[in-house]
Amino acid sequence: MKARLVMIFALLTLLAFGSLSLGRQSQAGENTDTKSAHQQQKSVSPGKEVGRGGKDIGKGAGKGAGSMAKGTAGAAGDLVTLHPIDAGASLGKGAGGLGKDVGVGTAKGAAKIGKGAGEGVGKLGEKIVHHGKKDTPQN
Repeated sequence: MKARLVMIFALLTLLAFGSLSLGRQSQAGENTDTKSAHQQQKSVSPGKEVGRGGKDIGKGAGKGAGSMAKGTAGAAGDLVTLHPIDAGASLGKGAGGLGKDVGVGTAKGAAKIGKGAGEGVGKLGEKIVHHGKKDTPQN
């Protein structure tokens, strides 16, 4: 009786692990399909690249303004509590954060804008060069 129970348990265990491994194989196949589709969508149009550059510049300016506001608020609080040295430090920290955030955002944005503009000019030049040519099928 015990031997039969052990055999049934072993059989059920093998079936359970087998079904799990089949499920994992089908999921792995699905992941490769989505990865290849994602790699095909890497090409971004020049207009979108320029737009993303503007977005990065705006994000940098927004972060910088937030950093400056935080530093200014800290400085005001320190002045009210009669801590002028801490107020200067807070204001300086906010100004430093402003400079860093705006600088980083501007650099990233300018790089993306330059990339998008370069690709756009390349496509325009290609259209100009191949303007008069028509594709004729070779028989």
